[in-house]
Amino acid sequence: MAPDPHSAPNPLSASAPHPAPNPLSASAPHPAPDASEDAAAFVRDATLWAALLARQLPDLVKELAPSAGARPVSAPRAPGPAERAARAALLAVERAEALRNEQHHGLAVPGHGAAPIRLHVSDALRDIGDGVTELEEALFERLGHGRPRRTPVAERLTRIAALLGRTAADPTLARHARDELRRMARRCARALGETEEMVRLPGRCPWCDSVSLRVFPERDAVLCVNPGCRCADPACDCASDPAFRHLWERAEWDVTRDGGR
Repeated sequence: MAPDPHSAPNPLSASAPHPAPNPLSASAPHPAPDASEDAAAFVRDATLWAALLARQLPDLVKELAPSAGARPVSAPRAPGPAERAARAALLAVERAEALRNEQHHGLAVPGHGAAPIRLHVSDALRDIGDGVTELEEALFERLGHGRPRRTPVAERLTRIAALLGRTAADPTLARHARDELRRMARRCARALGETEEMVRLPGRCPWCDSVSLRVFPERDAVLCVNPGCRCADPACDCASDPAFRHLWERAEWDVTRDGGR
Protein backbone atom coordinates (compact mmCIF):
# COMPACT_ATOMS: atom_id res chain seq x y z
CA MET A 1 0.00 0.00 0.00
CA ALA A 2 1.44 3.37 -1.06
CA PRO A 3 2.02 5.91 1.69
CA ASP A 4 -0.38 8.84 1.90
CA PRO A 5 1.51 11.95 0.66
CA HIS A 6 -0.67 14.18 2.88
CA SER A 7 0.03 12.32 6.13
CA ALA A 8 2.18 14.01 8.83
CA PRO A 9 5.85 12.97 8.95
CA ASN A 10 6.78 10.33 11.49
CA PRO A 11 8.77 12.09 14.25
CA LEU A 12 10.70 8.88 14.84
CA SER A 13 11.81 8.42 11.26
CA ALA A 14 15.42 9.22 10.38
CA SER A 15 14.34 11.53 7.58
CA ALA A 16 11.96 13.60 9.69
CA PRO A 17 13.14 17.18 10.34
CA HIS A 18 14.36 17.88 13.87
CA PRO A 19 13.20 21.03 15.66
CA ALA A 20 15.87 23.60 16.52
CA PRO A 21 16.93 23.56 20.19
CA ASN A 22 15.37 26.19 22.42
CA PRO A 23 18.16 28.63 23.39
CA LEU A 24 16.44 29.30 26.71
CA SER A 25 16.12 25.64 27.75
CA ALA A 26 18.48 24.22 30.33
CA SER A 27 19.61 21.46 27.96
CA ALA A 28 20.41 23.80 25.05
CA PRO A 29 24.11 24.13 24.29
CA HIS A 30 25.69 27.33 25.59
CA PRO A 31 28.46 29.19 23.77
CA ALA A 32 31.85 29.13 25.42
CA PRO A 33 32.49 32.29 27.45
CA ASP A 34 34.70 34.87 25.77
CA ALA A 35 37.94 35.19 27.74
CA SER A 36 38.18 38.88 26.83
CA GLU A 37 34.91 39.60 28.60
CA ASP A 38 36.57 39.49 31.99
CA ALA A 39 34.10 41.58 33.95
CA ALA A 40 36.07 41.30 37.18
CA ALA A 41 39.11 42.83 35.47
CA PHE A 42 36.96 45.61 34.01
CA VAL A 43 35.56 46.42 37.45
CA ARG A 44 39.03 46.42 39.02
CA ASP A 45 40.43 48.73 36.34
CA ALA A 46 37.39 51.02 36.44
CA THR A 47 37.78 51.38 40.21
CA LEU A 48 41.41 52.43 39.82
CA TRP A 49 40.60 54.97 37.08
CA ALA A 50 37.71 56.39 39.15
CA ALA A 51 40.01 56.87 42.15
CA LEU A 52 42.64 58.55 39.96
CA LEU A 53 40.08 60.91 38.44
CA ALA A 54 38.70 61.78 41.88
CA ARG A 55 42.22 62.73 43.03
CA GLN A 56 43.02 64.77 39.92
CA LEU A 57 39.76 66.70 39.53
CA PRO A 58 40.28 69.18 42.42
CA ASP A 59 43.68 70.10 40.97
CA LEU A 60 42.09 70.71 37.58
CA VAL A 61 39.49 73.03 39.13
CA LYS A 62 42.29 75.03 40.77
CA GLU A 63 44.04 75.30 37.40
CA LEU A 64 40.97 76.93 35.87
CA ALA A 65 41.86 80.34 37.36
CA PRO A 66 45.57 80.46 38.33
CA SER A 67 46.76 82.93 40.92
CA ALA A 68 48.28 86.23 39.88
CA GLY A 69 51.68 85.15 41.21
CA ALA A 70 51.80 82.26 38.74
CA ARG A 71 51.66 84.53 35.69
CA PRO A 72 54.90 85.68 34.09
CA VAL A 73 55.86 89.29 34.78
CA SER A 74 56.03 91.52 31.71
CA ALA A 75 56.48 95.22 31.10
CA PRO A 76 53.16 97.10 31.23
CA ARG A 77 51.82 98.37 27.92
CA ALA A 78 48.75 100.46 27.25
CA PRO A 79 46.46 98.54 24.86
CA GLY A 80 44.73 100.31 21.99
CA PRO A 81 40.94 100.56 21.55
CA ALA A 82 40.75 97.47 19.30
CA GLU A 83 42.77 95.36 21.74
CA ARG A 84 40.68 96.53 24.69
CA ALA A 85 37.50 95.58 22.84
CA ALA A 86 38.90 92.15 21.95
CA ARG A 87 39.97 91.55 25.55
CA ALA A 88 36.55 92.55 26.84
CA ALA A 89 34.83 90.17 24.41
CA LEU A 90 37.14 87.29 25.35
CA LEU A 91 36.65 87.96 29.06
CA ALA A 92 32.87 87.87 28.59
CA VAL A 93 33.10 84.51 26.84
CA GLU A 94 35.39 83.08 29.52
CA ARG A 95 33.15 84.30 32.35
CA ALA A 96 30.09 82.79 30.67
CA GLU A 97 31.95 79.50 30.25
CA ALA A 98 32.97 79.47 33.91
CA LEU A 99 29.40 80.25 34.99
CA ARG A 100 28.06 77.34 32.92
CA ASN A 101 30.59 75.00 34.52
CA GLU A 102 29.49 76.13 37.97
CA GLN A 103 25.75 75.95 37.27
CA HIS A 104 25.62 72.69 35.33
CA HIS A 105 28.49 70.68 36.80
CA GLY A 106 29.03 72.12 40.28
CA LEU A 107 32.53 73.29 39.34
CA ALA A 108 33.00 76.65 41.03
CA VAL A 109 35.80 78.88 39.82
CA PRO A 110 38.18 79.77 42.67
CA GLY A 111 39.55 83.25 43.14
CA HIS A 112 38.30 86.63 41.96
CA GLY A 113 35.83 86.68 39.06
CA ALA A 114 38.19 88.73 36.91
CA ALA A 115 41.01 86.16 37.07
CA PRO A 116 42.14 84.84 33.69
CA ILE A 117 40.64 81.50 32.73
CA ARG A 118 42.52 78.78 30.87
CA LEU A 119 40.19 77.69 28.10
CA HIS A 120 41.80 74.28 27.57
CA VAL A 121 41.21 73.55 31.27
CA SER A 122 37.64 74.80 31.00
CA ASP A 123 37.05 72.53 28.00
CA ALA A 124 38.45 69.56 29.89
CA LEU A 125 36.25 70.29 32.92
CA ARG A 126 33.16 70.53 30.75
CA ASP A 127 34.00 67.28 28.94
CA ILE A 128 34.68 65.45 32.21
CA GLY A 129 31.57 66.88 33.87
CA ASP A 130 29.38 65.79 30.95
CA GLY A 131 31.05 62.38 30.84
CA VAL A 132 30.61 61.72 34.55
CA THR A 133 26.95 62.75 34.38
CA GLU A 134 26.24 60.54 31.36
CA LEU A 135 28.07 57.56 32.86
CA GLU A 136 26.18 57.82 36.14
CA GLU A 137 22.86 58.05 34.32
CA ALA A 138 23.76 54.98 32.24
CA LEU A 139 24.71 53.00 35.34
CA PHE A 140 21.55 54.01 37.20
CA GLU A 141 19.34 53.08 34.24
CA ARG A 142 21.03 49.74 33.54
CA LEU A 143 21.03 48.76 37.21
CA GLY A 144 17.40 49.78 37.71
CA HIS A 145 17.92 52.80 39.95
CA GLY A 146 15.98 55.32 37.86
CA ARG A 147 17.60 58.73 37.42
CA PRO A 148 20.29 60.06 39.78
CA ARG A 149 19.76 63.35 41.56
CA ARG A 150 21.74 66.36 40.39
CA THR A 151 24.85 66.88 42.48
CA PRO A 152 28.41 68.18 41.96
CA VAL A 153 30.72 66.09 39.80
CA ALA A 154 32.83 64.94 42.76
CA GLU A 155 29.75 63.49 44.47
CA ARG A 156 28.65 61.81 41.25
CA LEU A 157 32.08 60.18 41.01
CA THR A 158 31.69 58.83 44.53
CA ARG A 159 28.33 57.29 43.62
CA ILE A 160 29.78 55.80 40.43
CA ALA A 161 32.62 54.19 42.39
CA ALA A 162 30.08 52.66 44.78
CA LEU A 163 28.16 51.11 41.87
CA LEU A 164 31.09 49.61 39.99
CA GLY A 165 31.02 46.36 41.96
CA ARG A 166 27.48 45.68 40.71
CA THR A 167 28.57 45.90 37.07
CA ALA A 168 30.50 42.60 37.41
CA ALA A 169 27.35 40.76 36.31
CA ASP A 170 27.20 42.79 33.09
CA PRO A 171 30.52 42.66 31.18
CA THR A 172 29.33 45.14 28.55
CA LEU A 173 28.41 47.70 31.19
CA ALA A 174 31.62 47.05 33.15
CA ARG A 175 33.73 47.56 30.02
CA HIS A 176 31.88 50.79 29.16
CA ALA A 177 32.43 52.16 32.67
CA ARG A 178 36.13 51.24 32.52
CA ASP A 179 36.59 52.86 29.10
CA GLU A 180 34.83 56.10 30.06
CA LEU A 181 36.61 56.52 33.39
CA ARG A 182 39.94 55.79 31.74
CA ARG A 183 39.26 58.35 29.00
CA MET A 184 38.27 61.06 31.48
CA ALA A 185 41.22 60.42 33.81
CA ARG A 186 43.62 60.70 30.89
CA ARG A 187 41.92 63.87 29.65
CA CYS A 188 42.31 65.34 33.13
CA ALA A 189 46.00 64.38 33.27
CA ARG A 190 46.65 65.95 29.85
CA ALA A 191 44.96 69.19 30.89
CA LEU A 192 47.08 69.28 34.03
CA GLY A 193 50.19 68.82 31.92
CA GLU A 194 51.47 65.87 33.92
CA THR A 195 54.51 65.03 31.83
CA GLU A 196 57.91 63.65 32.68
CA GLU A 197 61.06 63.60 30.60
CA MET A 198 61.82 60.14 29.18
CA VAL A 199 65.28 58.66 28.60
CA ARG A 200 65.94 56.13 25.85
CA LEU A 201 66.84 52.66 27.12
CA PRO A 202 69.12 50.28 25.18
CA GLY A 203 67.63 46.97 24.16
CA ARG A 204 64.36 45.76 22.65
CA CYS A 205 60.83 45.45 24.01
CA PRO A 206 60.14 41.84 25.13
CA TRP A 207 56.70 41.94 23.44
CA CYS A 208 57.15 43.75 20.11
CA ASP A 209 60.95 43.40 19.74
CA SER A 210 61.31 47.07 18.75
CA VAL A 211 63.89 49.55 20.04
CA SER A 212 61.15 51.58 21.71
CA LEU A 213 61.96 51.35 25.42
CA ARG A 214 62.05 54.54 27.48
CA VAL A 215 62.76 55.17 31.17
CA PHE A 216 60.86 57.52 33.49
CA PRO A 217 63.61 58.48 35.98
CA GLU A 218 61.28 60.06 38.55
CA ARG A 219 58.86 57.14 38.58
CA ASP A 220 61.64 54.57 38.17
CA ALA A 221 59.66 52.76 35.47
CA VAL A 222 60.17 51.50 31.91
CA LEU A 223 57.73 52.19 29.05
CA CYS A 224 57.39 50.83 25.50
CA VAL A 225 56.40 53.76 23.25
CA ASN A 226 55.55 51.61 20.21
CA PRO A 227 51.79 52.14 19.50
CA GLY A 228 51.60 48.73 17.82
CA CYS A 229 52.98 46.79 20.80
CA ARG A 230 50.70 43.89 21.79
CA CYS A 231 51.23 41.25 24.45
CA ALA A 232 49.84 37.74 24.88
CA ASP A 233 47.58 38.55 27.86
CA PRO A 234 43.92 38.74 26.65
CA ALA A 235 43.00 40.81 29.73
CA CYS A 236 45.62 43.48 29.00
CA ASP A 237 44.34 46.89 27.87
CA CYS A 238 46.65 46.82 24.84
CA ALA A 239 44.05 44.70 23.04
CA SER A 240 41.27 47.29 23.37
CA ASP A 241 42.87 50.69 23.92
CA PRO A 242 44.99 52.20 21.09
CA ALA A 243 46.50 54.69 23.56
CA PHE A 244 47.69 52.00 25.98
CA ARG A 245 51.42 51.50 26.44
CA HIS A 246 53.12 48.67 28.34
CA LEU A 247 54.74 49.92 31.54
CA TRP A 248 57.03 48.05 33.94
CA GLU A 249 57.96 49.17 37.44
CA ARG A 250 61.65 48.79 38.29
CA ALA A 251 61.29 45.48 40.17
CA GLU A 252 59.04 44.03 37.47
CA TRP A 253 61.38 45.23 34.72
CA ASP A 254 64.37 43.58 36.40
CA VAL A 255 62.53 40.24 36.27
CA THR A 256 61.47 40.80 32.64
CA ARG A 257 64.96 41.80 31.58
CA ASP A 258 66.39 38.66 33.16
CA GLY A 259 64.14 36.42 31.06
CA GLY A 260 60.73 36.39 32.73
CA ARG A 261 57.58 38.27 31.75
